[in-house]
Amino acid sequence: MKVAVFVAPGKVEIRDVAKPVIQKPTDAIIRIIRACVCGSDLWWFRGIRAIEAESMVGHEAIGIVEEVGSAVNHIYPGDFVIVPFTHGCGQCVACEAGFDGDCLNQEKIKNGGYQGEYLRYTNADWALVKIPGQPQDYSDSVLNSLLALADVMATGYHAAVSAEVKEGDTVVVIGDGAVGLCGVIAAKMRGAKRIIAMSRHADRAELARDFGATDIVPERDDEAVEKVMALTNAAGADAVLECVGTQQSLQTAVRVTRPGAIVGCVGVPQQPEIKTEDIFWRNIGLRGGIASVTTYAKDLLLKAVLREEIHPGKVFTQRFNLNDIQSAYEAMDQRQAIKSLIVISQQ
Repeated sequence: MKVAVFVAPGKVEIRDVAKPVIQKPTDAIIRIIRACVCGSDLWWFRGIRAIEAESMVGHEAIGIVEEVGSAVNHIYPGDFVIVPFTHGCGQCVACEAGFDGDCLNQEKIKNGGYQGEYLRYTNADWALVKIPGQPQDYSDSVLNSLLALADVMATGYHAAVSAEVKEGDTVVVIGDGAVGLCGVIAAKMRGAKRIIAMSRHADRAELARDFGATDIVPERDDEAVEKVMALTNAAGADAVLECVGTQQSLQTAVRVTRPGAIVGCVGVPQQPEIKTEDIFWRNIGLRGGIASVTTYAKDLLLKAVLREEIHPGKVFTQRFNLNDIQSAYEAMDQRQAIKSLIVISQQ
């Protein structure tokens, strides 16, 4: 089978490797239909974060179940499924509390290989999300939105849940990548009255407005803080979704938050340091982490996509075949694409 691997910073290639097999009773083998490149993939593509050469890459997909282990009783061969980057067991204290991204029974190995023809998926019985019917039953746009549920839409929603967005809130979304844009959708779903998206790219700002943003702030640092304070009559936001992961974005998030509000952080942290003085003296809450993909998809997001109430698949602005994986990464790295779609199979 073919799969994308990391070669060196700035370089990915397709390799022919052995097709995966069932290793544990809780496994499933998935034939991938569509996958994509994530903004977090760019950290190692740019050489900012180290991963081993020849690592199989990708962590978002939709596909068809080809084979299941003996302990998989709710997912069957032939099922059309969302393949989350999380692998919740559904039974540990983390999963039962709604935090399947922090499942205590996940394998202690790197998650990857979704950008390929087949994937071995662990904890398949609970973690996979069954989609009614088959891929050919859905339009291209709906298939893309279903793919977005494997990570970015669930992660954007996790930011909104973590920040406790509620009806009537004024919300600031920091980050105009796919997760930030999905955070705009999530804020609107949870009843935000005003959604201020920070974006300095015209195509992303336009999509943010399409998703529900009421205001666009292109400025950064002090100027961004001043703009948000002017828009909120110096009060600050009721909730902030931090969807980047840099020290700059997190500090900005804290500064535009009203006293007593919460910053929901889902950007993968790139610098471990944060100034805590503003958090302490203004009673700012800070929480977030790995999204509960299966929980959100099963409870809410899948229904919203199937009813066409939300359209997160619009974040895929360029498409590629698996053999063009290098171009898919370069398009995102150079901001030519908001998110690169990889079509691996038609059905």
